[in-house]
Amino acid sequence: MTSRDLTFIVGGARSGKSAHAERLAAGSGLPVAYIATARVAGDAELAERIAHHRARRPAHWALVEAPLDLAGALDAAAAPGQCVLIDCLTLWLANLLCPPRVAAPLPDWRARLDAFAAACERARGTVLVVSNEIGMGVVPLGAATRLYVDELGRLNQRIAALADRATLVAAGLPLVLKTPLRTS
Repeated sequence: MTSRDLTFIVGGARSGKSAHAERLAAGSGLPVAYIATARVAGDAELAERIAHHRARRPAHWALVEAPLDLAGALDAAAAPGQCVLIDCLTLWLANLLCPPRVAAPLPDWRARLDAFAAACERARGTVLVVSNEIGMGVVPLGAATRLYVDELGRLNQRIAALADRATLVAAGLPLVLKTPLRTS
């Protein structure tokens, strides 16, 4: 059986988490599939963020856009001898809970979270998952915002528990939270 190597990378906005994940992917020496979860830019600021990420990535990396079916994208991309970088869970969850022009979350959002966790468990090869840590502040006002913050916190915990290693990035500096258990 080919093993999985799952790394969870979390940090605040503009903490350097994506750049850290990109360095890990580039340093893996493997072909890289970059799974982007952002929807097509709806405004100039998001378009600028997407362009910044795109300019930083090597042109030879495969790009998969998966704003909704992240489990399917991971299943298709993860393989022995392959590195998959998912950036990021934060935008993906927002797509599920706050779809455009709809006042409610997608009806199957919980099933999609379960499907993604299952895809992480069965993935083979190197998988890097990026997410934001947004739960370090006050409890937000508004039920929709509380749902988002709570569910992202739960999703982050779930993927970190599955991961072989986890890293918190702050001010561009990686802090190792979890490393693989040694077997002697």
